[in-house]
Amino acid sequence: MLEVTVTDERTEFIEAQRRMLDRFGVEARSRFVEVPSIGGRAHVLESGEGLPVVLVNGIGTPGAMWAPLMAQLDGFRLLVVDLPAYGLTDTTPRIARDLRSSAVRFLDEVLDALALYRPLFVASSLGSLWVSWLALDRPERVAALVHVGCPAMALGTSAPLPMRLLSIRPLGRLLTRLQPPSKKQVEGLSKMVREYPLPPELVDLLVATERLPGFRETFLATLHALLPRPIGPGGCPRIRPRSAPPRGAVPRAAAGSPAARRVPDRRRLAAPWRGPPGWSPRPSRPRWWPVPGR
Repeated sequence: MLEVTVTDERTEFIEAQRRMLDRFGVEARSRFVEVPSIGGRAHVLESGEGLPVVLVNGIGTPGAMWAPLMAQLDGFRLLVVDLPAYGLTDTTPRIARDLRSSAVRFLDEVLDALALYRPLFVASSLGSLWVSWLALDRPERVAALVHVGCPAMALGTSAPLPMRLLSIRPLGRLLTRLQPPSKKQVEGLSKMVREYPLPPELVDLLVATERLPGFRETFLATLHALLPRPIGPGGCPRIRPRSAPPRGAVPRAAAGSPAARRVPDRRRLAAPWRGPPGWSPRPSRPRWWPVPGR
């Protein structure tokens, strides 16, 4: 039996997570699985029955952000994974030293612990980048990959200026000390991305996530790894071709990508969405499209 350490921060997060799931009428249970690469446990929310679908969220946000979409996906066994430090999943200082290798090992070990060989994936932002790397390096583990929005760093995309500033190590540490987690800080972020106002349950969830042990260090280290030269004439540099995510990041652009060609029996999902997952209370009903070019 796994032992889970309970702290005030974790208790705050668990309560905020429950309120977020309740807001959208999602019944889910928590599971903790051993993940050797992080020297700890990964947290997974499990809901529903049917074909297994693994959902992976973006940087700095927990799996419970998927609650609005979870409420729409009937007939599936949903397994929502918290990435390291973003929720109840443990983290390690080594996570960002080789981010691609760490991402692939983490997801590979989570699938093993859940006894899933080749599930469907739904992912967003950093989660999309991680699962894209898994599809490239372990194509036999990914039955299909759905991008909700654009994968992080895809097709030469960058990050908002505040994130690029935070990726500078001394400046990032200073800025996060000057503006600690609070409702005001989260509301400021939502205004920056034009998603204001947020549901109060989501505000509480994001604040509780940022207060978790290990969040700040992992968040800043990941930004530093993804954005090695955040400011300059050319902006954020493109990811090298060997580590680039598939072109499935952009609607109807996935057919010819290396990752798409390597995923067996691949299919695409078009899911129109306003903002990151969890920020839109009424996601459009998804539609499946075949991917040509087999």
